[in-house]
Amino acid sequence: MYRSDVVSSDAEPGDLVHVAVERRRAIGWALWSSASQIALRLVSTDRQVDESQLWRARLDRAAAYRASLQIDATAFRLVHGESDGLPGLIVDRYGDCLVVQALCQGMDRRLPALAEALTAIAAPRGILARNDPKVRRLEGLPELVEVLAGDVPDVVTVSEGPIRYEVDLRHGQKTGLFLDQRENHEAAARYGRGRALDAFTYAGGFALRLAPVCDSVLAFDSSDAAVAAATRHAASNGFTHVEVRAANVFDALRELEISGERFDTIVLDPPAFAKNKASVPRAVAGYKEINLRAMKLLSPGGHLISCSCSYHVPEELLQGILESAAADARATMVLVEKRMQARDHPVLVGMPETYYLKCFVLRRVV
Repeated sequence: MYRSDVVSSDAEPGDLVHVAVERRRAIGWALWSSASQIALRLVSTDRQVDESQLWRARLDRAAAYRASLQIDATAFRLVHGESDGLPGLIVDRYGDCLVVQALCQGMDRRLPALAEALTAIAAPRGILARNDPKVRRLEGLPELVEVLAGDVPDVVTVSEGPIRYEVDLRHGQKTGLFLDQRENHEAAARYGRGRALDAFTYAGGFALRLAPVCDSVLAFDSSDAAVAAATRHAASNGFTHVEVRAANVFDALRELEISGERFDTIVLDPPAFAKNKASVPRAVAGYKEINLRAMKLLSPGGHLISCSCSYHVPEELLQGILESAAADARATMVLVEKRMQARDHPVLVGMPETYYLKCFVLRRVV
């Protein structure tokens, strides 16, 4: 609920408050923010809430759900904010360590108690707070990284299926890795063959899962640190046929097209091109260009795995972009599969913001 909807309030930053509308009709309990335009985050519609039990029960439920998924990885999301009834709270597991993010005043204020509950539930070696996302500024909260409990090493080794990663929990993207693509990495391996191209590779997620089923893999990223990490991961996993290059991916795709290169499997997994509504037109142009180039580089019978993590570019718009790119590339493409973020990042019905990752698998016919 937005600040513009609030008529009156009497609360301290981060309070769990009782929310009522006209004629004092109660609608439930919410976390109050004194700074953000998102003033209220609904927690419960019950008449009474026992906060001493509420958070522990929600954490227990979230952990039980992840256990039921039988995830073939030692790195996964344990708590996904509103989708687990814990608005503004992210908890990721990396081996025997937990990384948490408190993205609103209410969860930030409760971090000590949450860390205590997580220690009882998950028995981690240590808990790290990666409270450095810029979104915390909107809540009037400082950006900082600190150990909340136990011991957290500089680098943690984790597995995703057969692949092993060394993760820098203090400096890596998000909380260390992009955990939401785990199931799409696995899916890509089912379609992969021949010569593969992985654009925007970051730590090598798609490239490494494609390596066992492809003759060769060429990966690009504009970040020197990402290229170094992906190169290390390829070597530590024993893949000598994975080449990682530092390049502007837009330029690299254009140069590959000009030189007449062809690939049997192509992955596009760019960062969010649309951070807000105002940037959507430019983002559409960016998605159109990289998909157009990729389709021209794709051999008939080959597969394109095209992703977008921009919430402001919904599924319907992305599909339209792909259709336009196929027409301009003069490529007959068929849609094989639509995918989304991994199941440990569930989408809350009625909150479209939680459906942000789209993954289309296409095959070139002609």
